[in-house]
Amino acid sequence: MTVPPHPDRFGGRTVVVTGAAQGIGHAVARRLAAEGATLALVDRSDLVHEVAADLAGAHAVTADLEEFAGAEHAITEAHRLLGGRIDVLINNVGGTIWAKPYEHYAPDEILAEVRRSLLPTLWTCRAVLPLLIAQRAGTIVNVSSVATRGVNRVPYAAAKGGVNAVTASLALEAAPYGIRVVATAPGGTDAPARRVPRGPGADSPQEKAWYTQIVDQTVDSSLMKRYGTLDEQAAAITFLASDEASYITGTVLPVAGGDLG
Repeated sequence: MTVPPHPDRFGGRTVVVTGAAQGIGHAVARRLAAEGATLALVDRSDLVHEVAADLAGAHAVTADLEEFAGAEHAITEAHRLLGGRIDVLINNVGGTIWAKPYEHYAPDEILAEVRRSLLPTLWTCRAVLPLLIAQRAGTIVNVSSVATRGVNRVPYAAAKGGVNAVTASLALEAAPYGIRVVATAPGGTDAPARRVPRGPGADSPQEKAWYTQIVDQTVDSSLMKRYGTLDEQAAAITFLASDEASYITGTVLPVAGGDLG
């Protein structure tokens, strides 16, 4: 389903989008550009420069957000490129690397899932917070997942559960400074094949069967019995980032066809 943008909803606003090179992050960047935002797009892939070049009012920053130094660099550079102000930070980095029952995960794979899907949100929130406090205004939108209740990806579920906790706890601390902290929890989402894969992919018959279990459970858990679209995910994220959601904070909004996670 296509959700039309709202022209000029973000006119005069500056927005940082992480994980913007592809997938949901790319869709959010396109929507924000259509709604008038000035953007700093962050990704560790150089593809982010192609994305920024195609969008009016967009800058690109490459950084590895799994390390605090990378997050600090990304926020500092975005702040400079955006003229010394960040109105909104959208934390979109994350995604399942492997798909298998928990007993088959190696310890280093568990750590890799947490580094991918929790630490970038923790680090960028920490990096941007002093700037938002100084402004006494701002919005952080984290992208979680309804896979906090999902099969064959316990480490990813744990990481996204951490994102939910960051959202709720930071909202309490940030509210006195006029800062909102919210999140969406996407369900299964149709997207083009990734140009930069998250992991090795499912090669063996067993790995393919484990991944099929994820797809089946995702559809079965959705009341609408389908995957969502990139537009549907981007629409929810940009709504929470906008002034239309000015009285919403500390909330995780499931965007999963009725699956509450």
